[in-house]
Amino acid sequence: MRPVRTAARALLSAIFVYDGARALANSEHFAPQAKRVTDRIGPLLEKADPRLPTDARTLVKINGAAQVVGGLLLATGHLTRPAAALLAGTVVPTTVAAHPFWAQDNPADRRNHEIHFLKNLGLLGGLLLAAADTQGRPGLRWRAGHLAHETQRSMRRAVRTARREAKIAARAAKTSRRLPG
Repeated sequence: MRPVRTAARALLSAIFVYDGARALANSEHFAPQAKRVTDRIGPLLEKADPRLPTDARTLVKINGAAQVVGGLLLATGHLTRPAAALLAGTVVPTTVAAHPFWAQDNPADRRNHEIHFLKNLGLLGGLLLAAADTQGRPGLRWRAGHLAHETQRSMRRAVRTARREAKIAARAAKTSRRLPG
């Protein structure tokens, strides 16, 4: 299964590395499209921390950098789950900004944006699967539960052993009192 996972991660990440590099190189081209989203997110960012950038061009660059870094991490198999989660976080604003099919009047444009919107939803689904993929190894939740169960078993065993040793010690003491000398 490892070669399939490796190939799938590389294929899934290719679009993000490519689009992220394009956004970094041509942020002024993508800024007007992104303005629809950044105008809504900007006040929230300002409220969270006034030092955060709110202009469309800078946010496009940040999103592009996140896509390049996340895509490269995913493709190379390093930090795959966080990388997939990061990429999933970049898909939502990118999709809403770039493919608002609901705002298109021309039926051909509407259909084209609808297709790209649905394609991005498919990519989001793939990223969510990649973010949840433990590569056949148990996840943290299972490991924590298993550790707790094993600890309980060890404690029960230790209690049984201590009781058995106490009984043996009590019998030995009782027997030694009966012996002369």
